[in-house]
Amino acid sequence: MFDLTGKTALVTGATGGIGGAIARQLHQCGATIAISGRQRDKLDQLASELGERCMGLSCDLANKTEVAGLIDEAVKALGGRLDILVNNAGLTKDNLFMVMKDEQWDDVIAVNLTSTFMLMRAAARHMMRSKSGFGRIINISSVSGIIGNPGQANYAASKAGMIGMTKSLAREVASRGITANCIAPGFISTPMTDVLNEKQVAAIKEAIPAQAFGTPDDIASAVVYLASREARYVTGQTLHVNGGMVMI
Repeated sequence: MFDLTGKTALVTGATGGIGGAIARQLHQCGATIAISGRQRDKLDQLASELGERCMGLSCDLANKTEVAGLIDEAVKALGGRLDILVNNAGLTKDNLFMVMKDEQWDDVIAVNLTSTFMLMRAAARHMMRSKSGFGRIINISSVSGIIGNPGQANYAASKAGMIGMTKSLAREVASRGITANCIAPGFISTPMTDVLNEKQVAAIKEAIPAQAFGTPDDIASAVVYLASREARYVTGQTLHVNGGMVMI
């Protein structure tokens, strides 16, 4: 197990299946964590489950004012330091390209891309000012941002944009000991995939060499690696966790 004792982390979208798994694994590895999301009751439930070294911070990533203050709030809650930022929160508002409404595009870009940019910028500024020589920014992208997906032009664009943005930041801060990477999950068993019918599940599994969906812990384990000291020489990369569905 990678040792994150003494490190501090902020995880957005922690009330979801993947976000909760990320929070749990970072905590198990010794990190002190702040968990963020819109649902206060679920945040409190997860914070209570994890106990010490975990605190919940409510934030609506569609609200720029709340996003602008989240990093400072997390730094304060974490004792004055933020070592690891995990941008996991995401929004889908699917529709076919020809009939997608402007607000469906705007809402998804705002949450998935603009808020990620704002949090990355604020976190990088803090990490540079701290002069600790350590910083990890990890963004959860998607296989849809690599290959596209019918009905998800907005989501695919936001996740592809995240990858390009992460590479740009990685080049700017690498000399300070700060890394910036993406993880691109494939099909992961979460409440979002639970709505698929048996025929859809079978068709998707047929396209996956591993013949199975991944689990939230598969993504969380990748996050823990990228957050670790051992990953110090890995930056500007996209780690594909998809059972072989897409090989690049």
